[in-house]
Amino acid sequence: MAEITIYTGRFCGFCVAAKRLLEQKGAAFEEIDVSSSLEARAAMMERASGKHTVPQIFVGDTHIGGCDELYALEQTGDLDQLLQS
Repeated sequence: MAEITIYTGRFCGFCVAAKRLLEQKGAAFEEIDVSSSLEARAAMMERASGKHTVPQIFVGDTHIGGCDELYALEQTGDLDQLLQS
């Protein structure tokens, strides 16, 4: 499976939903909480082309976007293929 990184924040329902979907898929991921780390948030924003909202999800070097984009990939059937890459 591809290496997955998800940048999250405390009390973020979208983060919880995104992590739940990844867990249902059996996908292991690295979670980076940017709530209390300016350095982690800056790294996320640099990697996500300036986006500052959470979650920000990456599969390998591919930026998926947030929770809505992750679920859209699931709806089209493209998420499984991406996770297997």
